[in-house]
Amino acid sequence: MRILLVDDHEVVRRGLRALLETQQEWKICGEADDGLSGVEKTRALHPDVVILDVSMPNLSGFGAAKLIKEYCPSTPILLYSMYHSPAFLDEARRIGVTGYVAKTEDGPTFLMAVDAVLQHRPFFAA
Repeated sequence: MRILLVDDHEVVRRGLRALLETQQEWKICGEADDGLSGVEKTRALHPDVVILDVSMPNLSGFGAAKLIKEYCPSTPILLYSMYHSPAFLDEARRIGVTGYVAKTEDGPTFLMAVDAVLQHRPFFAA
């Protein structure tokens, strides 16, 4: 499975890459450091899932998710954030993303979220 990571913090992307690559069948096909680049790379790389941070420059994770759903409607999206807001969960569902997970969740929960989203199953934990 090919995964695109979109987060404006390099250290976070490296940590997520290390965690995700513990799963032998998962490969990181690309990375982006803002929402707009994430949309462009989704269109170019056609990943099996896009993992988007909510808070990013140039285009938020919500904005990027909206465009990805427009251009690549079948691509599952997992939003993640440090915010535990019910309003964020509602917005994620309204946009039509497949999942949302808080950055405060542990590694196994994050991996469960990615696995669910890869299988087009909803996963909303915050």
